[in-house]
Amino acid sequence: MALIELKMPALGEGIIEATVLKWLKQPGDTVEEEEMVLEIATDKVDSEVPSTVSGTLKEVLFQENEVAPVGATIALIEAAQGAETAQEVAVQKDALIGKDTNCEEVAAKDPSEDPPVPYVPAANAENVAAANEAQENNQAGNNGFYSPLVMSIAAKEGIDLGELSRITGTGNEGRLTKKDLLAYLSTRGKQQPASLPSKSDNGTTDTAPSMGGSVSGSMEAASFSGETQIVQMDRMRKLIASHMKGSQNTSATVTSFAEVDVTNMVKWRERIKKDFEEREKTKITFTPLFIDCVARTIKRFPFINSSVNGEQIILKKNINIGMATALPSGNLIVPVIKNADHLNLVGLSKVVNDLATRARNNQLKPTDTQEGTFTLTNVGTFGSLGGTPIINQPQVAILAIGTIKKRPVVIETEMGDTIGIRHMMILSLSYDHRIIDGAMGSMFLDGVVKEIENWDLNKKY
Repeated sequence: MALIELKMPALGEGIIEATVLKWLKQPGDTVEEEEMVLEIATDKVDSEVPSTVSGTLKEVLFQENEVAPVGATIALIEAAQGAETAQEVAVQKDALIGKDTNCEEVAAKDPSEDPPVPYVPAANAENVAAANEAQENNQAGNNGFYSPLVMSIAAKEGIDLGELSRITGTGNEGRLTKKDLLAYLSTRGKQQPASLPSKSDNGTTDTAPSMGGSVSGSMEAASFSGETQIVQMDRMRKLIASHMKGSQNTSATVTSFAEVDVTNMVKWRERIKKDFEEREKTKITFTPLFIDCVARTIKRFPFINSSVNGEQIILKKNINIGMATALPSGNLIVPVIKNADHLNLVGLSKVVNDLATRARNNQLKPTDTQEGTFTLTNVGTFGSLGGTPIINQPQVAILAIGTIKKRPVVIETEMGDTIGIRHMMILSLSYDHRIIDGAMGSMFLDGVVKEIENWDLNKKY
């Protein structure tokens, strides 16, 4: 019987690796085709990997908490009699361990991360050489994006995010690799990494000289008086922290604010929501209404629906709107409504409710959180008037929606100004000033305001 290679599946645009969370089957166990073999995690979502054939699991090549590149062989399955398929490959165990051609191809595409190996704290010549090479190249710090393996090693060694951010990254676009971290650990205590420039209040770049005149290379550990409790971040919180800090390091973020009168929208929803639920078997919330307004505005401002690649601006033709969703654990995930501009209010409501329900029940698929081009976050759900949201990379803009409050406001009429009670809300748009200037950002925000304020009270759904 032939051995079949079970490979790490493609997980979407920009995802090059995944962490093995748990093996659902052990060597020697029988597996059926399409039966789930292991659980994996990316920086977006957890998912399961099924077997491609029926047979017996012979060997696992990546242990739990290790990181495997997309396309790498993660297990060997001995196919059952008659289960051989076109993907059948006769392999030798030694050859697989010694040389995995698929792993080599992945590494060639992204050399920023070596295949994972067990952490060995002892210093060696290769690690020291890597650290010296980084210093000779005058590199300082990294781009703030860390793989789960790097975060795991850092946690084990007691390295916080502040210290981690100052370690030189030699990977693609300044990424901190496992080799960089091991090189730093091998010399930790003997020398301090060069400090990064800090931003002063007026936006200029400063350094922080010590009393001796040299640049300070480390931060003092925080100390607290009285009773304290230390809570270790879970895996998702570490990834969120890394992603958010990476966004701040990447984009030149500006936030604009606008006040919007949502009275027409509130009255329309209140009038139709009962009939809507009876007819469509799903509730209509404000989220699909806001998404509808945003999608129509994006069509007039295509640069809002783009990303930056070096000196290139990538305009996205599909309008895929992510909605930030709070999980019961307190963490955050952003499922994506694909082609939101193609859906009517019924379609948007059903997709929004489905994604929100599956997010809270940890049932999202990797594809549910991929390919977003713009993000909407409703901070008003939790009572906030507004906020300054962080851009969800590689997007260039994110809109925060505040809580709806009744307030007395001036209403302009043909008969003159009057004061009335209106439903008011604050919108805040954070955008990347590298490609979106204040004029465009403000015009887009004003466009969303007009779409909301001009909501047709007789609108059909």
